[in-house]
Amino acid sequence: MGTEDEPGKRALRRRLLAARFDLTAAEVDAAGEALAARALGLPEVAGAHTVAAYVSMGDEPGTLALLDALRARGVRVLLPALLPDNDLDWGAYEGPGSLARVRHGGGRMELSEPAGQRLGPDAVTAADVVLLPGLAVDGRGLRLGRGGGSYDRVLARLERSGARPALLVLLYDTEVLARVPAEAHDRPVDAVVTPSGARRFTGA
Repeated sequence: MGTEDEPGKRALRRRLLAARFDLTAAEVDAAGEALAARALGLPEVAGAHTVAAYVSMGDEPGTLALLDALRARGVRVLLPALLPDNDLDWGAYEGPGSLARVRHGGGRMELSEPAGQRLGPDAVTAADVVLLPGLAVDGRGLRLGRGGGSYDRVLARLERSGARPALLVLLYDTEVLARVPAEAHDRPVDAVVTPSGARRFTGA
């Protein structure tokens, strides 16, 4: 499937982002706590030594509770730093004090990124689990992202390296859909984690 799917993706993104905008801060926080509990109960996460994750922003399902719980277990947590070409570098998470607010895109977007040493884009290939942001996922395990392509690069890098981490997308319950528009380069994830539980996809 090709570029003819882009209008469908844009319309779906707008609808999903509008639904997130309607959530209260309390609902976002509660979803983050529930997501952490669900994710920590998965065997892949329970047995992981290194997890590549991300710091949620705005009304995304919260990840800080999960990041802190992983670190408390002695798991090495890697967080992304956005590069000018939209690829991702990585750094270690050492607690909330190790994060810096960084503006991108001429100041239009502010992200929380690791403030310490950069480990390079290939650092993600050492992860046992990669937690992916997204806006939706469908029954095939195909994830709809925000359209920047950063995680498409991550997934392609993992494939090229032969790395086989568990790929988990973190979403709200209403964002697990029957089908999302897809293109030839889209790669399926292994499972989705929502506040109410986890769902594995065929072959996961």
